[in-house]
Amino acid sequence: MNTTELRQKDVAGLKAEVKELQKAHFGLRMQKATQQLNNTATIRTARRDIARAKTILVEKLAADKSAK
Repeated sequence: MNTTELRQKDVAGLKAEVKELQKAHFGLRMQKATQQLNNTATIRTARRDIARAKTILVEKLAADKSAK
């Protein structure tokens, strides 16, 4: 996921995106555990996507809090 796409989403959309990315990461970990995963680099990419989404979510929450 691109940062520009994430920044366009609202807080609820970002929370849903984080939840979706975490489910995908879990699925990748299960595939790795059962040795069905061919490209293990996707786990790293998924983990970084989660971190990116969470960072933008925290930025938006902080901006909302300071605006009040």
